[in-house]
Order: sequence, then structure tokens, then C-alpha cells
Amino acid sequence: MLIGLCGGICSGKHAVAEYLIREEGFQLLELKSGVATGTLDESEYLYQSELSPRKESNPSSEFVFENAESLLEFVTRRWQGLWVTTEIWESAILDRFLQRPFFLLVSIDAPVSLRWKRLVDRCHKMQLNPPTLEKFVLRSDKHLYDKNVGRVYLTDRAQVRLFNSSSSLQGLYNALKAINLADEQRLRPHWDQYFMELASLAAQRSNCMKRRVGCVLVRERRVISTGYNGTPRHLTNCNEGGCPRCNSGEGGGRGLSTCLCLHAEENALLEAGRERIREGTILYCDTCPCLTCTVKIAQVGISEVVYSQGYNMDNDSAAILREAGVRLRQFSPPRNGLIYLEGSDNNT
Repeated sequence: MLIGLCGGICSGKHAVAEYLIREEGFQLLELKSGVATGTLDESEYLYQSELSPRKESNPSSEFVFENAESLLEFVTRRWQGLWVTTEIWESAILDRFLQRPFFLLVSIDAPVSLRWKRLVDRCHKMQLNPPTLEKFVLRSDKHLYDKNVGRVYLTDRAQVRLFNSSSSLQGLYNALKAINLADEQRLRPHWDQYFMELASLAAQRSNCMKRRVGCVLVRERRVISTGYNGTPRHLTNCNEGGCPRCNSGEGGGRGLSTCLCLHAEENALLEAGRERIREGTILYCDTCPCLTCTVKIAQVGISEVVYSQGYNMDNDSAAILREAGVRLRQFSPPRNGLIYLEGSDNNT
């Protein structure tokens, strides 16, 4: 596994790398000084104070490479190890890294006022004159948004985005431990996560005005059918006024008998047909089935229902499925996207 860290000045990239090294057994991979393009001028204290901690974190490191290509080649041959780097700068290089199934790009950000305070504290420790907030903001904007060397194209492509608002190093460490950043499911989702993501993707086709719901039927790890909620074929789409109930503002779970929308589970069941649903078929849905869908699920012989989000009648649905001998469980995948790091300063 190789975790690449990117982000703004004093966002916490090197602190996260240090955590992975000390607490998770990762090893730091570096480029020779001056190889990375777009770094700050060596004569400026911003460059010194931002990059010095990286060299201090692993001063005896033997993993120093001439360029990013040689670094990538090294890890490719040792992909089962645990590696971390902050040395990804160029778009072309990033494309090469993202092609590897062992690579996870993580961006770290923090409020500009907090990043400036971190830099001021660091400058004082190094007996350097800290920049004014205005000068720091200008430098930070160039670092992130400059057309030629800006880092925003990196952060936009990160699979995991950490918002580092922790006020202490221990708080950051506690928060990182809680999210398990090195979870290998972030690299290659296991089957539950894979099928749930397919259900969530199907939900994007929904035209229902009330909520988007997606469903996938699976047997022996093969997709039988998919479904999303909305009005039947040849009827006006719900989001175009086709279902009076959904467009009237009725509360969730109310007026269902007048609703013209088929639910995602219903569409998936209709698409599969009874003859394709045999013992061992699993229904994945991003929302727990309602009572109407639950009785149909029990009738056609589904063996297991896996859902991610709750609904307002979960207990009733669970009781029916339990009586019918259908397993029901909730699946929560590892958190990706934007994650706020708000760890406490203690170890409890």
C-alpha cells in the first residue's frame, strides 16, 4: 500500500505521514532535494519551515529516489509493504500513480487562519521571522491555485479528503486512529461495498421527488438486476409532475397508497423475475426497504437484505423479514470523501 499525501502549506501533510510511520508501521519515501517541481524558493522561510519537518521525521531514510518514476517502480515491486510519500507534484506523475491498485491519494486541508498559526509557531521554533497573515494568504493561494504549479488539481482527485482542524498533535493522532486511514478496503472494496456502491450509482437515475433510492440483486457475486425508484414506463417522470403524491410535499411514509412511483426494490425484483431469484440471492439497497417492498422481498425468496441507510419503519420491516427467515443487516463502508478530523487530546 502506498499513501500519497498532498495539501496546502501547514495543512498537516507531514504530521499525517509521521503518524503513519510511528503508529501504523509505514516507511517514508522521498525524492532528492530539489527534484520536485514547483517547490518554494529555498531562500524563503516558507520553504524552510514547510519542508524541514519532512527531513527530520526520518533523517536516516534510505528510501530516497532520483525522481517520482523510480519511486513508483520501487513500490510496484514491493506493493505489499506499507509506504507513504508527500512527493507527488505533477499531473502526469499523478496519473501514473492512480493507475496502480495499491495507491491511495489523500489530501489534507485546514482553515487558513489555523495553517498560518502553525507556520508562525514553526518559524518561532526555528528562530525565523514569521510572515504576516496577508503574505501567508497570498503565498498559500499561489501554492494551491497558480496555473502552472498549483496543487488544487491534486486535492480535487484525492479519494480521501481530510480536514485537519485538530489543535494538537495528539488530537490529530486520535482522529486518524478512529478513521483507520490505512484500511485496505479504500483501495479495493470488498463485495458488500462494491454492490452497495452499485446500488448508490443506480439511485442517481431516480426521478422520484421524495428521495433517491437504488437497489441491486446479486446471486453468487453476480448482478442479476438493478433498480431505482420512479414512475412506471410511459408515465410522466415524478420530477416532471408525474406523481401527485410525491409532488404534494407529503411527509415520508405517508400517503404511500396513492403514490405512483415504483420503489427501487420493486423495479429490481420485476426486472429479475421469479425464475432468476433462487436461494442465496442477496438484495443490496442504499435505504432499508419499506413495508410494501419487504413483503414482496419475503414472497420472492430473497435470502438476505443488506442496506446502508435507515428508514422510518426499519423495526417493522425487520420483524417481517425475521419471521420470513430473511437475514437483514446494515453495512457501513469505510468513510471516504471529506472527513473532519476532530480528535480529542486524551487517549480515552
